[in-house]
Amino acid sequence: MTNELLRIRDLTKRIGSVVPVNELSFVLQRGSCTALLGPNGAGKTTTLRMLAGLLSPTQGEISYIPAGAEPIINWRNRIGYLPQYPKFYGWMSGIEYLNFSAKLSGLSKRKAAERSSEVLEMVGLQQAAKRRISGYSGGMKQRLGIAQALVHNPELILLDEPVSALDPIGRREVMDLMTTLRGDVTILFSTHVLHDAEEICDDMVLMVDGRMAESGTLAELRMKYRQPVLIIEVEHREREKKWLNSLTDREFVEESEFGAYGAKLFVTDMDLARTTLLREISDTGIGLLRFEAGASSLEDMFMKVVGS
Repeated sequence: MTNELLRIRDLTKRIGSVVPVNELSFVLQRGSCTALLGPNGAGKTTTLRMLAGLLSPTQGEISYIPAGAEPIINWRNRIGYLPQYPKFYGWMSGIEYLNFSAKLSGLSKRKAAERSSEVLEMVGLQQAAKRRISGYSGGMKQRLGIAQALVHNPELILLDEPVSALDPIGRREVMDLMTTLRGDVTILFSTHVLHDAEEICDDMVLMVDGRMAESGTLAELRMKYRQPVLIIEVEHREREKKWLNSLTDREFVEESEFGAYGAKLFVTDMDLARTTLLREISDTGIGLLRFEAGASSLEDMFMKVVGS
């Protein structure tokens, strides 16, 4: 039996002459946490709105696959959605808002009350259940937003930049909640912050200009883009700066990033690079502050793909 939950093929949205999403294809595995990663304007929000049924695709297919059955068309009630800027009724209490959301999702009065209490406890808001939402912090409101996405017991939740507008405390609250939810529900969340994706997701879909630029598990992407890197910092003298700037001429340097007195070198041969540069430093008396050998990070991959 397949473990796929949602299959997207050639998903496209045209708005006049603008194409915010262009032939996007990927698969979500049941129980996974997937990051829809990309810079602002990459098409992430438009993609999530189409998956949530709030926008109609210009072309392409979205296939929801329930366990042990063929793909079905009516899948919206299996999905929970949190927009980037959720709106709340400040005069309502948390429990009133969840009851309201649950009934809109088709739950009976009794089931709505039961499920609202369960979900409030799940997101850590049971103590604030009867407080007005207008008195909630940003992190509390975002957790309440996730609670409304969960209240009808969906198989998939779509979260659009769920921590982008939060302070560090609220950000940590929501990230911890998403970590807790992993495995119990399939999560697709959009972000432009790579660290958030690395912290909690299993898979990643990287969008650039409406298209999929890369996809795969974090392990696969690390292996694919792994490259030897040297980080060098020297003393703040003109001689050291001239030597640092000359490193681009070395045959083993494929790419480089420079600061005033530091360099990040992507090299083709770590042993040759390390031996050659350390010898130069020793022979010429370069004032060395830092010499670190390592490998490229996912952030390096992100910048490379986005900039290509």
